[in-house]
Amino acid sequence: MIAPLQLTMEEVLLLLENVKDPEIDTVSIIDLGMVEAVTVKNRHVSIKILPTFLGCPALEIIKNNIIRAVKEHPDVVEVSVDFIQSPPWTSDRIKEKGLQGLKAFGIAPPPKQMKEDGSWHIDCPYCGSAYVTMENIFGPTACRSILYCKSCKNPFEAMKPISNLM
Repeated sequence: MIAPLQLTMEEVLLLLENVKDPEIDTVSIIDLGMVEAVTVKNRHVSIKILPTFLGCPALEIIKNNIIRAVKEHPDVVEVSVDFIQSPPWTSDRIKEKGLQGLKAFGIAPPPKQMKEDGSWHIDCPYCGSAYVTMENIFGPTACRSILYCKSCKNPFEAMKPISNLM
């Protein structure tokens, strides 16, 4: 007879702290606020994930990394991961630890507020200067732009603000 599942939702969330964004190894999917729901039932763990962008090419990697991390727990028999669209992920979901992890990687976190005209401003993640210019709104991924700091002379990436208000 199979012993009752001892795994809790909190333990699953701790396991998910080890699932890093495949492109930014200083932030986890927890730090980014991507985990919407975790259900533990009869040795089966079901996880609902909010993708930062629906077309993100790393979603399959994230899914496999989640399954691998959770299956490491001896009480887990099966793991299912579903990407959901509602509620939509916004940059407001990034936790403080995630904002710090982005900066440590050299990516400016998204601004907390946008200006009335819809524009946004980012400070340099290296020196903190506000003297930056947008080099290209299109960065290496759909969620990032390329900026240049005129103070420390470093190019850097910035997370684009993603909000329900846009």
